[in-house]
Amino acid sequence: MDVTPISFRAVIMREEHAEEICTWSYPPPYDIYGFLPWEQMKGLEVEFGDPIIRQQQYISILDDQDSLWGFAQLFPMHEVTRIGLGMRPDWCGRGMGKRFMQTITQEARRRRPTDEIDLEVMTWNERAIRAYEGAGFRITDTYERLTPQGKGIFHCMVYEPPANEE
Repeated sequence: MDVTPISFRAVIMREEHAEEICTWSYPPPYDIYGFLPWEQMKGLEVEFGDPIIRQQQYISILDDQDSLWGFAQLFPMHEVTRIGLGMRPDWCGRGMGKRFMQTITQEARRRRPTDEIDLEVMTWNERAIRAYEGAGFRITDTYERLTPQGKGIFHCMVYEPPANEE
């Protein structure tokens, strides 16, 4: 099955996308990125389970066939948009990370054009780090913080747009 899309586009995350994302199952060690079941997310109103936060901060990344490839949270901070994201597990590692990330950063720049764009990634997630670097992010800091599984070491990566985009 050829799943290479012609293009990606960002849309405001719809409830059916949120529900589908909650069914995704990542293999270890990526299983740390899974979500609670949809009814729990919705009932607790956490993350994209909160309809207001979903509307304001979450986008779905669709291909030209309207298939859901992943999502991003564009979290507004002071002069920074922090990206949190996930790609559908069976499409990870297929070389689409750069285009996927470009779609997300374009939407972040469209929404808040003067903000710096950054993200956090666990230092062991080399596959994601390579994709982020390919899309124009660079590591600017490394630190420890709590995760649901205990302490984790993270890189902060900042987007540096190509000179022709500035």
